[in-house]
Amino acid sequence: MSAAPVQAQDNQAEDDAQEEVQAQGNDIVVTALRRDESLQDTPAAITAFNAEAIANAGIERPGDFIALTSNVNLVETQNAGNAFIIIRGITQARNSEPSVAVVVDGVQQVNPAQFNQDLFDIEQIEVLKGPQGGLYGRNAIGGAIIITTRQPSDVLEGNIRLGVDNGFGYYARGGLSGPLADGVAFRVAGSYYDTEGFIPNTFLGEDADPVEDYSLRGNLLIDATDELSFDLRASMNRLRTQALYFNIVNDVNDTSLPVRVNNRGQNDRDINNVSLKTTFEGDNAVFTSVTSYDTLEEVLTGDAFDFLPIQDSFFFNLFEDIFGAGNGFDLNQSQFLDVEAFSQEVRIESPRNAGPFNWMVGGYLIDTQRFISTGNMIDTGAGAFPVFREPSTNPLNPQFSFLADGQDNFAWALFVNAGYEFSEQFRIDGSLRYDRDRRRNTTLTPTAFLPNVPGFPQGATGEVRTRTFDDWQPRLTVTYEPNDDLTIYGGYGRGFRSGGFNQTGVGGVAANAGIVGVSDIFEAETADTFEVGFKADVGFADINGAVYTTQSRNSYFFVFLAENSTQNLGNIPEVQLQGFELEATAELFPYFDVSAALGVTYSDIQDFPDPSVIGNEAPLISRYTFNLGAQYDGPLNDNVDALFRIDYRRTGKTWWEPFNTTVRDPVDIVDMRVGLRMDGWSVTAFTQNWFDEEYNAEFSPGGFVYKAKPLRYGLEIGYEF
Repeated sequence: MSAAPVQAQDNQAEDDAQEEVQAQGNDIVVTALRRDESLQDTPAAITAFNAEAIANAGIERPGDFIALTSNVNLVETQNAGNAFIIIRGITQARNSEPSVAVVVDGVQQVNPAQFNQDLFDIEQIEVLKGPQGGLYGRNAIGGAIIITTRQPSDVLEGNIRLGVDNGFGYYARGGLSGPLADGVAFRVAGSYYDTEGFIPNTFLGEDADPVEDYSLRGNLLIDATDELSFDLRASMNRLRTQALYFNIVNDVNDTSLPVRVNNRGQNDRDINNVSLKTTFEGDNAVFTSVTSYDTLEEVLTGDAFDFLPIQDSFFFNLFEDIFGAGNGFDLNQSQFLDVEAFSQEVRIESPRNAGPFNWMVGGYLIDTQRFISTGNMIDTGAGAFPVFREPSTNPLNPQFSFLADGQDNFAWALFVNAGYEFSEQFRIDGSLRYDRDRRRNTTLTPTAFLPNVPGFPQGATGEVRTRTFDDWQPRLTVTYEPNDDLTIYGGYGRGFRSGGFNQTGVGGVAANAGIVGVSDIFEAETADTFEVGFKADVGFADINGAVYTTQSRNSYFFVFLAENSTQNLGNIPEVQLQGFELEATAELFPYFDVSAALGVTYSDIQDFPDPSVIGNEAPLISRYTFNLGAQYDGPLNDNVDALFRIDYRRTGKTWWEPFNTTVRDPVDIVDMRVGLRMDGWSVTAFTQNWFDEEYNAEFSPGGFVYKAKPLRYGLEIGYEF
């Protein structure tokens, strides 16, 4: 059972997600609630993957575990930093805050562009559904993703995996851990992946998506006394790939066009993090401090609208028609993002397993400095060159348009959580969080490049705009266990996600183009959710179900403005979301498990500036997800164990923008892994998207589509000691 996704919920703070998971027969026990409790007894919906499940399923990227989770989708598009999580209809878009809180080893990620990284040397992953702000912190409006890496050990141990794929690509991932002194242990882990790519660019005669990606992570755990410990962590990621290889079509289901951009472009992303967690465990309370410093820098260049070779492009032919031969020109583009953030959390809580009453109080703050610039350059055929903080002066790639903004954001929060077990059958848990987010935007666009739209304010270089967003996030859950085999729960929760600034002047550009709902500011989103669920053990199978309804105010939709090459967010004033999940896992016979999961989401736009949109489906939401899986993980003979695993996922119809001009047909993906293990060694053959399903991963207003990854297959060798 532990090799298949396991359903449960974690009702404590993010650090408590680093739980001990023990296999006791067919039962999984967690201690995250300060009491030993089966995942089947915890009162909400979560999909959990322990280390064995991560290895057996071949989870290497966030998209891998999300594909195994019902009612959760990941949209990967444009560049490495743009990976959007959609959970129960709560969506994410470019430049928005995340739809979930992502917590790695007790430290929350501060920028959504950090999420889409390689996963290596991982102990456990948990995906919680429904608002979790009071428990898991900032941006947990749709849920939380808790990732726990393998921890430092008091004996020398390690693992390594080497693989090749049809990219042609090769990779190496591994970790090493052991003691350094009495009470001091270390762990280091790393990952390297290099591939030529999978998506052909027929114009350049090479693949459009080559990748070179390497990461390092170090961890030092110091037990200074029986009560006091320090957990120091540092990590870095360096990614070199390409981006912006769009096609322009009218129908999202049209996959007939090859990639034909004439600029290879670049997508360079550098991520760094260092954090310190200090824990003091007293007799009556536990004090925890988590300090984190993060930097992220990403630059990307490539073709601009309409992503065709110069002689075939829209702008080139338009100007040729107007001004005659020799007067046409094409555009390319560059974007630069630079983010620096410092965060601090402190909390005081009751000791684990302290009795029927548990509690926690705490505070959180984060200071973020963010710079972003976007712009178009005239494509002379010499390539697309990166533009950073100032307009380009490169004569081979002259600047055509340029926007730049600096943001100084400061947010803080206070929270309290409490739970009481009235009896073995009845328990109540509650939380309350208050968030306040002050955002200050400075226009850094030089005067010569400011948008000049008649009838709309132009703004000025150096102009400072300030907005504050705040809200309360209450949550209440009631749990009833009539017997050891059935858990029934229900409750209410509110989620909150801060608003922010589009780039200066886009409101006027959007209005001039007749686009409603987009201004220089996008508002904060709140979502109120009611949920009822159950978890049942029926002998050889576990069956879980949940029904929910959510009222979302000011959810996001994405708009690209070709006039100034900006990516912008608009608000949908009100959306109603309703859905359910039904999931089951069963051990049909020893070592052979099967699983099935169905998640359904109905969305209804109930308020929008354009009345014709009311009643439409909300953007980025799929009607359903359906998962089937089967796995044999057991002995082949006395010396060799075998693995056979197959996973099927169907993602239902998906709408991409409020006007519902096009809907993607259902997508069917099959993955498979076959392997052997003996004396710490393993060899595994794998395939992803086995039947080479062709589909577009995203559709953006204006007809922009981004191709999804085709068939990938390969072979991996591993060793653990």
